[in-house]
Amino acid sequence: MGELGGERERACDAAGVRRFGPASVRALPGWAVWVTPGLLTLVVTLAGIGHAQPWRDELATWSAATRPLSDLARMTRTIDAATGPYYLLMHGWTAIAGTSPTALRLPSALAMAVAAALTARLGAVLVGRRAGLLAGLLFAVLPVTSRYGQEARPYALATLLAVLATLLLVEALRRPTWRRWAGYAAAVAALGLLHLVALTLLAAHAVVVLLTTAHGPAGVVDPPGQSRAQMPDASRPRRRHLWRSTQPRDRARVEHHGCHGAPQTPTAFHPATRSNAGGTPRVSPHPGSREHGTDAPEAEPQNVTGEARETLAGWLLALVPAVVLVTPLALVARGQRGRQLDWVDPARLPDLAALPGALAQSGVVGGFVLALAALGVARLGRRALLPAAAVLLPVLLMFAAGTMVPLWVTRYLVFTVPFACVLAGAALAAARVTPAPARTPATATPAEATPAGPAPAEPAPAEATPAGPARTATPAAAGRTAAPTEAEQGPTSPRGRVAAGIAMVVLAGLLGLPDQAALRRTHEWPRSAPVDYAGAAGIIRAGQRPGDAIVYSPRDGWLFPDLGMAYHLGSRLPRDVLVVRDQRQDASLWAVECDDPARCLAGVNRVWLVVTGRRADPLAAVPGAKGDALRAGYTVRQVWPRPGITVALLVR
Repeated sequence: MGELGGERERACDAAGVRRFGPASVRALPGWAVWVTPGLLTLVVTLAGIGHAQPWRDELATWSAATRPLSDLARMTRTIDAATGPYYLLMHGWTAIAGTSPTALRLPSALAMAVAAALTARLGAVLVGRRAGLLAGLLFAVLPVTSRYGQEARPYALATLLAVLATLLLVEALRRPTWRRWAGYAAAVAALGLLHLVALTLLAAHAVVVLLTTAHGPAGVVDPPGQSRAQMPDASRPRRRHLWRSTQPRDRARVEHHGCHGAPQTPTAFHPATRSNAGGTPRVSPHPGSREHGTDAPEAEPQNVTGEARETLAGWLLALVPAVVLVTPLALVARGQRGRQLDWVDPARLPDLAALPGALAQSGVVGGFVLALAALGVARLGRRALLPAAAVLLPVLLMFAAGTMVPLWVTRYLVFTVPFACVLAGAALAAARVTPAPARTPATATPAEATPAGPAPAEPAPAEATPAGPARTATPAAAGRTAAPTEAEQGPTSPRGRVAAGIAMVVLAGLLGLPDQAALRRTHEWPRSAPVDYAGAAGIIRAGQRPGDAIVYSPRDGWLFPDLGMAYHLGSRLPRDVLVVRDQRQDASLWAVECDDPARCLAGVNRVWLVVTGRRADPLAAVPGAKGDALRAGYTVRQVWPRPGITVALLVR
């Protein structure tokens, strides 16, 4: 991923060109901009990762992942086919790492850490290093990052792949080669296999690809502060064949000469070709090449249409693996939708208003991020197109579908959060602290001491120097580069803006602290209605005797009391006396019970009854023939109500 670099510096100080990034961020190594948010996210998500007991969705993951592969394949043909690839991945993981809560959740924690790093990288590529760093840090402290980074479900992995696919798309649009398109194709295919709904992100990708092919990448995916003509390889016509790899001899030569990351070589090292209409000479990146001494722009229009077609063709070809792999999965999942999502209500307009808080796992933090993202859109203009579309289009598409079919589940849209953070990072990068007091002329820089009147012209950059020896930097330029001025160190300086942005990130983290603490107690939603499977299992473990049986009610819902007891009790689970076909044999998440409960209960003297919800009279809560048989043959000896679940000991 070395070519996915962040924001580049404009040129050398010695050439008199103003640097592009803030000194405090520019001083960091390129890798630190994305490694720092990744490490912070890993620390945050690992904190208390095993405290909350697995909730119902995680119990489904455990049940599926621990089955033999043949049983897992049969299950995906019956239910939950859309999550089948994730279950297969977790099958291999649990065979190595075990099934403790920490082991089940560790892949998600690692995925969220990588997603934070990629979010920072994407922000640096689209906006700048400072915005990328702040976007990654903001993503790290959001409650939603911890929530799904501590859950054994595919949403963290889908978030990682969504950002990775978008980042690879940007690089492929800037400099299309078969390797970049192949990487993008692999990321999109993996994204679809792990989370079908996340493929709505392709709508945003399609918009960006079409605009790029129509108008070029300028203002859409080009590096910040650089036009296409300013990029290192801009002067050299690109290869007409999309799938040929770019060899070093085919790339524009870039010489740094003490300026790390300069996007093009100053005229001190290369002579210029004939000037443009604006009077600025064009720098030839290859002295002595066939472009040297010719008007390079005249050759470019001949390839514009061809390059646009090749870019569009490259993107469409990159989608073929995803279509081939995901279509069969989507068709099977479509047939299971009625059983899989029968609990989902149709989408309504109030659901859109509640979406920011639900996605962020905190109402106040969701509103805070939404406001920052809106400011980021206003600041970026056209460059906000990609991240803004990556947020809005999946939301609108899923809402429109959710009004017709049961599909509107807010956690399905977690993959859009990093793109909102990129927009918010752009706003944070422009944040300022309280302005510094006005300075006196005695402390002003030479530029500030200029008498009132028209501002002096900015010294021309080295690129504008005619061919020949490099022009010596002006005293003003030397003064700017020799040492930081007071403006560069003050509260409104780039360094001060970084501090202000970090302060806003800290504020977001503080606002989300109550929710961070709550989600480490339970993963249920709402958090005021937890289900204490572990507490119920502890009661049974402490009081059971040989020959005891266990009965559950209800057996066909989504709370999975039987899976909860099986997970926490393991080999010490009492005999499930009513079951005639367990979950594996039924190739589903539910067991099948006998038709004549009274006959199946014959000879059993003690029964542990596990009922969902807090029940003062658990026997009365059991419906049908099962309830009749229990009430006719047993009396309640003791009841233990626990949050969300009740345990009762029945004796004859």
